[in-house]
Amino acid sequence: KKIYENPWIRLDEHDVIQPKGGAGIYSVVHFQNLAIAVLPLDKDYNTWIVGQWRYPINEYSWEIIEGGGNPTVEPIESAQRELQEEAGLIAGEFIKIQEVHLSNSGTDELGIIYVARKISFTTSSPEETEELQVKKIPFTELYQMVMDGEIKDGLTIMAVLKTKLLIDSGKI
Repeated sequence: KKIYENPWIRLDEHDVIQPKGGAGIYSVVHFQNLAIAVLPLDKDYNTWIVGQWRYPINEYSWEIIEGGGNPTVEPIESAQRELQEEAGLIAGEFIKIQEVHLSNSGTDELGIIYVARKISFTTSSPEETEELQVKKIPFTELYQMVMDGEIKDGLTIMAVLKTKLLIDSGKI
């Protein structure tokens, strides 16, 4: 049964039979959108990260470009939109590097991670709910931030580690 719903999430409660046969309940958070993440890389392997206050964790967080993608729209279109909105960047090439289940013990949230190449610039247009700080840094610095534990955002960590492997193997 549906317990709660808003434009971003829905909470469902299911009557289940547990593995050992007993009755139980299982709650599932359904995300209404895809989680879209974009790691832009210019020809010199610089990237852009976004800083913002994250209400659920009560902390300021540095992350790659992230946002929600309507599931009825091609994910690449959402990635293009987020890159422009948050960082004022346009990419001539998007490389899908990973699909991830972000917390599959309690949610069905699917994340799609892209590396954006062939970067050019435009004007950013953050949503009304966003107050963002954008900074350009070398990818090696972002990698070190991940390795030092300064970055805690899961999509960012996954994107950076996978991208590092792709760079080191000459695939990006």
